[in-house]
Amino acid sequence: MSCMHTGNSSLFKERFEFMNKVETISGIIRSRRAIFPAMYTGEKVPEDKVWELLENANWAPTHRLTEPWFFIVIPQEKIHKLCEFGAAWYKEYTLPEVYSEMKYQKIKTKALSASHIIAICMKRDPEKRVPKWEEEAAVACAVQNMWLTASAMGLGSYWSTPGYALNSKEFFNLKKGERCLGLFYVGVPEEGLKLESRRQDVKSKVRWFE
Repeated sequence: MSCMHTGNSSLFKERFEFMNKVETISGIIRSRRAIFPAMYTGEKVPEDKVWELLENANWAPTHRLTEPWFFIVIPQEKIHKLCEFGAAWYKEYTLPEVYSEMKYQKIKTKALSASHIIAICMKRDPEKRVPKWEEEAAVACAVQNMWLTASAMGLGSYWSTPGYALNSKEFFNLKKGERCLGLFYVGVPEEGLKLESRRQDVKSKVRWFE
């Protein structure tokens, strides 16, 4: 009888731990929000936390293990260089009839409160063993890993795709076959933020094959 009792306890413990893990990850996924640089305090995030984001990004799914992602980390003291580049790019490539001086000034300053900016980059498999879209999807999964990790840490984060970032080959010294797919902002969010979000009922988006 004692063996059976021990076995039941072990099974109960495993089920409890499993359910606890599911509740934890479901909570993180459903509470994740885009938190923009304007909502950051300007406080610096410890480097070991940034490395944790990158380590989890590195465990994204990848077909044929091409691991197409790589990252360029811009620390807080260098962010002004990216902002200046972005503003200059906007001024040079925006048509006069749609150019906005307000937007130009905003680009120069809006990211300065971030702790780090991570350029999300992709390098195609030299042998092209998988389609390009699969490698882009793998990079997106890597970003989601970072985003969920940041959410679990209580950090603010946001994936942005401004034109200057997507056309930053020289700025980031990218090589042939490498592309920037956007910027991932990381910062300490202001206290008391109330960020609501909603999704349509998943049942409206699911079809069971018959």
